[in-house]
Amino acid sequence: MTDPLFQPITINRMEVKNRIFMPAMHLNMAGNYAVSDRLVDFYAERARGGAGMITVGYATVDELSGNPGNIGAHKDSYIPGLTRLATAIRDGGARSSVQLNHAGRYNHSMLTGGKQPVAPSAIASRLTREIPHELEIGEIQAIVIRFAQAAGRVKTAGFDAVEILSGTGYLISEFLSPLTNTRKDQYGGDFEGRIRFGLEVIGAIRATVGADFPLLVRMNGNEFMKGGSNRQELQEYAVRLEGAGVDALCINVGWHEALVPQIVSEVPRGVFGYLARGIKERVSIPVIASHRINDPDVAREMIADGYCDMVALGRALIADPGFPEKARSGHDNEIVHCVACGQGCFDNLFKMKAVECLCNPRAGYERTRMLSRADTSLQVSVIGGGAAGMSAAIAAAGRGHRVTLHEAGNHLGGQLLLAGAPPGREEFLELAADLERQVELSGATVVFNSVVDGRFFDDQRPDAVILATGGTPITPRIPGVDLPHVMQAWDILAGTAAAGRRVVIIGGGAVGIETALLLAEKGTLSGEALKFLLVHGAESAEDLYKLATSGSKEVTVIEMLNELGKNFGKSTRWGMMQDVERYGVKTRIAAKVIEISADGVRIECDGITEEIPADTVLLAVGTQSCNPLQEPLVAHGIPFSTVGDALTPAMVFDAVHQGFTAGREIG
Repeated sequence: MTDPLFQPITINRMEVKNRIFMPAMHLNMAGNYAVSDRLVDFYAERARGGAGMITVGYATVDELSGNPGNIGAHKDSYIPGLTRLATAIRDGGARSSVQLNHAGRYNHSMLTGGKQPVAPSAIASRLTREIPHELEIGEIQAIVIRFAQAAGRVKTAGFDAVEILSGTGYLISEFLSPLTNTRKDQYGGDFEGRIRFGLEVIGAIRATVGADFPLLVRMNGNEFMKGGSNRQELQEYAVRLEGAGVDALCINVGWHEALVPQIVSEVPRGVFGYLARGIKERVSIPVIASHRINDPDVAREMIADGYCDMVALGRALIADPGFPEKARSGHDNEIVHCVACGQGCFDNLFKMKAVECLCNPRAGYERTRMLSRADTSLQVSVIGGGAAGMSAAIAAAGRGHRVTLHEAGNHLGGQLLLAGAPPGREEFLELAADLERQVELSGATVVFNSVVDGRFFDDQRPDAVILATGGTPITPRIPGVDLPHVMQAWDILAGTAAAGRRVVIIGGGAVGIETALLLAEKGTLSGEALKFLLVHGAESAEDLYKLATSGSKEVTVIEMLNELGKNFGKSTRWGMMQDVERYGVKTRIAAKVIEISADGVRIECDGITEEIPADTVLLAVGTQSCNPLQEPLVAHGIPFSTVGDALTPAMVFDAVHQGFTAGREIG
């Protein structure tokens, strides 16, 4: 059977070897706009991994269009660096392009040396809260010229194509959307006026690069912005782009301000493919679908079913650069899937750091974190089969050491299995399976039901030990905590206990919120049931929404701090908090639990005492390290390192990276 993912495709006159397209993603790896060694290494690895085409960027067209962490394309002095990047991608076997963009009102004055951002109209964004300068006609036309000049530099640098970002709430889409364009001149008003700027940019670029140089546009299939451009208008815009000389369209979704989740794990795989299909039905040029495509079977199905001509794999190729070649060679089961956690990519950008990856500790460190063979092969014992332990075993075995992974239970995964229990978090179960497969491929030996104590080191005498014994849930000192209806939230997540109708959760961190959402969805309509009832008109849309969000349990979360979910990553937290409200979870913040009784929980908030009825009380107040083997190791004089929650309770990102580092540094 022919694999639709690995058929060549032609864009303009450029042939691409397969249908895997890596879209532009801001990596924050450039240095004062200049291409860095780190950036070259990052993309070279993805090219070697088998991607058909790689787009880098976005790149700037002037100094108000981005910040020094972006790739620069607004001066000739950046061409040598761009050439080095184009060469690295070409040498790896992929086609290359650069995405050009102007951030418009999404730029921030603190990133531009205090200069005011610009936009079609003086309307502030919810992201920056800054009011932009409303562009005058002469300034608009100057930006059009700068787009064209930057595209010329891209071609001169040796890239195979250029892409323009015309979506996501940046400048071109700000002109297109009635939400942000209230102009009364030729660049505003009706649809024709609002698309003028984007079409002029395309026209100027085409005149600069010539008819045979491939020109792509990344655009929204839906803005998901109330009062913005609708789907039908964007489909017509796609038609007009094709008429203006665009050779392919990459369809993304939403603005950065949009309230519809776009990138987090609760977004179903490939769910936004319908937007690409709606545009593909209107144009004859190749259409690329994107967002939450992290598995080759999903990608194959989208192409085979006519949703798109290519698929954009962004974070999927951060997580596993070898994804394309593994899929091409029939080794799908060896792919490490992106879990859409945002912990290393988007959350790092919020911290002004370069992109990293929870699933792939080498992402962004392709050269400095290579697993070279050790001079001497050592006997290494890894104690604990959670995320940290598996990562450590993989890295140590990758250096040629003889690794034995000891797990006290009968399966690997540790707390990843708890993290994957709540609705929308199933990707963590996939990660547990992926890491287990990588352990198997590494050649490490796994011993289940292996309870290690001090005597083990007398018998085995390993050359080095990595302690990844994890953590245990904390039991707070609250009167009544030993009552029979009180249990740990971990028991619910693990599926070893059931909760009654009225549930009070003590602790509003990540575990508490995830457990609350798991319970709040009990008794709601499944996706399959919802589709059946909707298609057959059994209930009104309003009633179906209620049935999909109103469960059979009453859930209340109590938190001592004045904020819930503080230990979620920023890119995940806002969506989780929306779900807390959407599913009717009651919350009490800045509240102290005084006592647990047989009938409920007594709390104090703002000096007022309140009794909350409860059939089940769950504890989610934190994790404490479990590290009983450190003293025996010290006594035996065996070199060791401690990773994950056994060291300090933290996030999965920390566990995976600490484990990898510990395994890599042995010998």
